[in-house]
Amino acid sequence: MQNQKIIGKTISHYKILEKIGEGGMGVVYRAGDTKLKREVALKFLPRELTKVGEAKQRFIQEAQAAAALDHPNICTVYEIDEMEGQTFISMACVKGQSLKEKIAEGPLDIENVLDIASQVASGLKEAHKKGIIHRDIKPANIMITEDGQAKIMDFGLAKLEWGVDLTKTAAVMGTVAYMSPEQAKGEEADQRTDIWSWGAMMYEMLTGALAFK
Repeated sequence: MQNQKIIGKTISHYKILEKIGEGGMGVVYRAGDTKLKREVALKFLPRELTKVGEAKQRFIQEAQAAAALDHPNICTVYEIDEMEGQTFISMACVKGQSLKEKIAEGPLDIENVLDIASQVASGLKEAHKKGIIHRDIKPANIMITEDGQAKIMDFGLAKLEWGVDLTKTAAVMGTVAYMSPEQAKGEEADQRTDIWSWGAMMYEMLTGALAFK
């Protein structure tokens, strides 16, 4: 999908307004919901991955994982759909800045660190209670809204106790600086891997430096 071809285009009942992010498993756009008259974020599976069975299944599982969670510290997913050969997830458009951007401005004060860390912990507790392990907790995947609310984003690597584990044996998936030892070794990971990543992220908030370089 080329940016210049999609901006201003209406897909399903969403008018694409601007590109706001991109990663290995998706491109995210700000869009207007023409039916409900609200702004949303649309995450598209890259066209070259649409025909890759495992990639599409993981993308669908990301939507299922987030949609199963109704919590103020987890980004809300509205629906997953497919149009013109493009699979996309519609989710709440969170306005603010990522925790990564916030840390880039310098170490956070202790009160702010405790506030953000406790909010993320609350969201993780809900996910773990529902049998969902995020497996990619890091500052780039935490959004801080304009009124200071933390939102866990991007369940693209999530493991669902009630779903299919799409991670191959000995596969290493995640972000190295925040991985638990078992995750880095490609071993079985449970909710403790998210707690490890949460701790590494808390260290970075306090110091402005990575816990593990």
